[in-house]
Amino acid sequence: MRKTRERADAARNRQAILDAALALFAANQDPAVLTMDAVAKAAAVGKGTLFRRFGDRASLLRAVFDAQVDKLADAIDAGPPPLGPATPPAERVPAILEAIVALKLANRTLTHAVEAITPKAEGTGPFVSVRHAWIEERLEQLLGELIPRPHVPFTAHALLNTTRIDLLDYLTARQGLSHDEIRREFRHFVQRVLT
Repeated sequence: MRKTRERADAARNRQAILDAALALFAANQDPAVLTMDAVAKAAAVGKGTLFRRFGDRASLLRAVFDAQVDKLADAIDAGPPPLGPATPPAERVPAILEAIVALKLANRTLTHAVEAITPKAEGTGPFVSVRHAWIEERLEQLLGELIPRPHVPFTAHALLNTTRIDLLDYLTARQGLSHDEIRREFRHFVQRVLT
């Protein structure tokens, strides 16, 4: 089956919408700021274009989040160490999880909004997007080389749940940890789990 190519103007509109939504999140602490009206206005597109392209706010949120996760997924798929395939699994797993933490801390408001979405019928969880699910699959593959196979799914889910933004916010606001301290502690935690 031949894949249809996106029209140039449609691709431009899509990118303008994603860029506008990300800028709104970066400029505000409140996830509620991302309304379809606000995004359409910021992207200079009609509201109808926005709804035709993304359908609803939850789909738009996931698309914006996926655009950020794409860079991480590309680094895991074909990038240099420590994320890329040339890295031994025992080093790669902590690096991947630490990179997820860094991504979420850098996109805090966006991550809050994505993780607050109610799980959908197709099984997409509140903290998972399409690309995030791909990373979870890679994580399970790597864990399969480090721990007994029956423990892989639980371990992968448990580790990924420790990257939730509500926990990361608690560590910064209540425990007073800096982003660098959180990443360092997280790396040590993952290494302890794996050994």
